[in-house]
This record gives sequence, structure tokens and C-alpha cells, in this order.
Amino acid sequence: QVQLVESGGGLVQAGDSLKVSCAASGSFRSINAMGWFRQAPGKERESVAFITRFGVTNYVESVKGRFTISGDFVKGTVYLQMNSLKPEDTAVYYCAATSALLISTMVSRWDYWGQGTQVTVSS
Repeated sequence: QVQLVESGGGLVQAGDSLKVSCAASGSFRSINAMGWFRQAPGKERESVAFITRFGVTNYVESVKGRFTISGDFVKGTVYLQMNSLKPEDTAVYYCAATSALLISTMVSRWDYWGQGTQVTVSS
């Protein structure tokens, strides 16, 4: 089992930056990718970014050039640096991890989830 704990959410203004962090504990040596998802009120949970054990990254189109994901699979940590935040980035941000060999942005393909951290961007 892997436990994930997020931190760093908050209320910011449009154009500001924010960094959210996630720390894994338990049997995270089997994890092949860690990522961030978000869910806004009334919307489905969507993949924001993920990073694989080999350093391959993937971003949803709407955050490319603004968000940067980084991680340390030895320490079991993953970060999401969010710059030039927009009101439409407002959501609960969830850290996720998977042992899958083929990484997918589909929610159902991720094995472990954190409790989520709220990010609110005011206009």
C-alpha cells in the first residue's frame, strides 16, 4: 500500500504562482509514475500532469508552458509548480500514483490517491 499526502494549496490571485507538494509513504518503490489530477465543481476529474520513474512528463494542453511537474522516486515526492494561474485552474488538486507499466491519463488507471488540496484562483 502507498499513502499520499498533499500540501501547498491555497487562495491566490490570477497571475500568481503556487507550488503543491505530495509525499508518498509505504511501499512506493513499486511506483512507476506519479501525477496530479484536478476536479472542479461539477466537472470530471482530469489529469493535469504526470512524471514517470524515467523522467518522462506529460501535461494537459491547458497547462503547458505554465505548470511544471517534478519528482523524486527515491524519496517518494512529487511537486507541481503552477505559474500564471488563471481562475479556470481553480479545483481540488489530487496527487496520484500508479504501478502500471503503461501510463495513462485515465483516472481508473491510477492506483493510489491523496486526499486532495484546494487551489482557488481569484480574478
